[in-house]
This record gives sequence, structure tokens and C-alpha cells, in this order.
Amino acid sequence: MATPYCLDMATDAPTILATSGGYRDHDRLRFQFADLLHYAVDLSGTSGVVPRVCNVGTASGDDPRFQMDMSEAGREAGFNLTHLSMFPIPNLEDIEGHLMEQDVVWVNGGSVANLLAVWRVHGLDQILRRVWQAGVVLAGVSAGSICWFEGGTTDSFGPELRAVTNGLGFLPYANGVHYDSEDRRRPLIHRLVADGTLGTTHCTDDGVGMLYRGTELVEAVSEQAGKGAYIVRRDGDHAVEEPLATRQLRRRSAQR
Repeated sequence: MATPYCLDMATDAPTILATSGGYRDHDRLRFQFADLLHYAVDLSGTSGVVPRVCNVGTASGDDPRFQMDMSEAGREAGFNLTHLSMFPIPNLEDIEGHLMEQDVVWVNGGSVANLLAVWRVHGLDQILRRVWQAGVVLAGVSAGSICWFEGGTTDSFGPELRAVTNGLGFLPYANGVHYDSEDRRRPLIHRLVADGTLGTTHCTDDGVGMLYRGTELVEAVSEQAGKGAYIVRRDGDHAVEEPLATRQLRRRSAQR
């Protein structure tokens, strides 16, 4: 196992939490926010105020039903949760101003290829870089994880997994999500790293997140027992996988 990373909780450092989780079942709602999403809020350093979280659902076409479910989960968690929608047109006049006022920008899953295209059309890629550099925590799940990296694997183009290599590149690695729950993910990442299509790739099982301060990996954390994170590197014409020490997050109730 790799040596555990030391956690620097400086709130003014550019911060990304890239995950394959963030939700769990709820007895009345469609879902509630799980420990990874709460951890993203904790990373922002908010204390004594209602956390401000902006949900970005571009990857699923700003599905209004899912936005409603997110709003309900946000209310249950005690967050001031808002939505940035890009379809059919942006719902905010001052996107950058709104995002700069948030504690966390949370990006949901879906098509990372479509997400990247839409964001670039509207200049959201550059806005998010400035928001990240200003200290707002950027976080997300699945497509909302891959987008921050140079690339990864995706089913955006159809049922067969393919490489995506035009990520935002805030983090100088590739990213593998759902590493333990979708059988094709691990072997494809190994092949793409071995042939040079992807560079060093940081991967998360479902329920796991990886925390970055600036561009440095700080630690891997999990909201589910027995789940892990991995780094896949090229060694000659092969890929080598290194498991990381993964810290179990304390189980959180729905209400903050």
C-alpha cells in the first residue's frame, strides 16, 4: 500500500474533490447527500453559516427532475443549493459572479464529452479555472470528476467505453471513475495507459474520492468500507497499478 498523504486544510488553496460517489438512499427522497459531498463542503471551511453549493448538471442536459431531487437533498442537508443550467440558454446572467459566491461547485454525472463541448462554447471552462484559483471548492461525480483532468474513459460516445483526452486539464493526470463497479473500466485504463493514450491515471472505486490541493494529490477518502483508490502508471509497454491508502470518512447524518 502507498504511504498515506498528509492533509493540509488551508482554505485558500485551489481545491478539487474528484469522486465516484456523493449520494446514498433516503427513506422519503430519491436520494440524500452522502459523506463525500458533505466532505466537499467541509473542505470549503464554512462554519456557522449555511453552506452555498451550486449544482451543475450540464452532463445530463440539466434534467429538471434531477434538479428537483438535488434541491430536495440540499434542503435536507441544510445547504443553500442553487443550479447553474446551460440548457436551453444559461439561467444566470452573471455566471462567474454567482460561482465566485459559492462554497462548493458540484458537477453531476452524464456525458463528459457533451459537458466539455457546452462549457467551452460558453466560456465556462475559463470561468471555472478562475473560480478554482479563487479558492471555491470544485467537486463532482463521474463526468463531474473526469472533467477536471486531462482525460479518462467514458461512455459518452455510445455503449462502448472510449478514451476522452480533451478534459479541462486543471489536474495533470487522467481519471478513472467507477473502477470497481463497471468491469470494462480497469482493463481499458490499463491498455490506454500502456499505449500512451492516457498519462498517469488516478482511479476511484464507487464511493471514493481523491482530494487535490493545487495540482497535488493530498489523500484518498471513502464513504464506503472496503473501497479504494489507485494510480495507474506506464512502465515500458505495460501499465502498473498502485493502490493508495484510503481514509474512511465519518458517517454523516443528512442534517448538518
